[in-house]
Amino acid sequence: MPRPSRCRRICDEPAYDSFAPCGAAAGAPISLTLDEYESIRLIDLEKRTHAQCAGQMGVSRTTVTEIYERARSKLADCLVNGRPLQITGGHYRLCDGTARCCGAPCRKSAAAPVRTKGANSMRIAVTYENGNVFQHFGHTAYFKLYDVENGAVTAAQVIGTDGSGHGALAGLLVAQQVDALICGGIGGGAQMALSNAGIRLYAGVSGSADEAVQALLNGTLRADAQSNCSHHDHTCAQHSCSADKHGCSGN
Repeated sequence: MPRPSRCRRICDEPAYDSFAPCGAAAGAPISLTLDEYESIRLIDLEKRTHAQCAGQMGVSRTTVTEIYERARSKLADCLVNGRPLQITGGHYRLCDGTARCCGAPCRKSAAAPVRTKGANSMRIAVTYENGNVFQHFGHTAYFKLYDVENGAVTAAQVIGTDGSGHGALAGLLVAQQVDALICGGIGGGAQMALSNAGIRLYAGVSGSADEAVQALLNGTLRADAQSNCSHHDHTCAQHSCSADKHGCSGN
């Protein structure tokens, strides 16, 4: 049996996840995985050595070299042949925001700044993990915030919860001027706190976070507002609350 690959740690998801040449594209899009993107960011932009990159991503130097060479080959194909580029997927976990996680003070350890929301816009928050709706509100490490105007998403941002527990998360969403929350399982106390704060709740949702938001805007989101998370049996929306919330093992 082959040895399972080690989950690659990345600092953050890219602010821009797709690129295309001017004019007509010359072929099908190329997919650059997030761990490949991270190797380019660390080695080519931040000028880290392969050994330093390996230490930050939590894998061996040989693995980093393989990831980096694949990424460079894909970028060369895009530049030379005029193919679009999409940054998506990969076997990765997001930095957990601890002070020395990346070998340097992590920017996620600071409180997330509040982005100004337009007077006529709506802000939707989603419990977030590796592109999907995270299944336990009280244990979520990240929210993805979507600003919506005229029925379309105009901006999106991933923020860390900085280790906040059930009781503080509703306050964090209020501070971020959130109007609606999409999540998996959620306890009764948290539901009440959100209701008191005037935040609309769409619970019992799974799958892609982006697709869930689009379904909400289309009026087709399948949600269960009574999707409670029990702290006695530690299950919520078919997810083990005690499971690794980063989605893959760091072993």
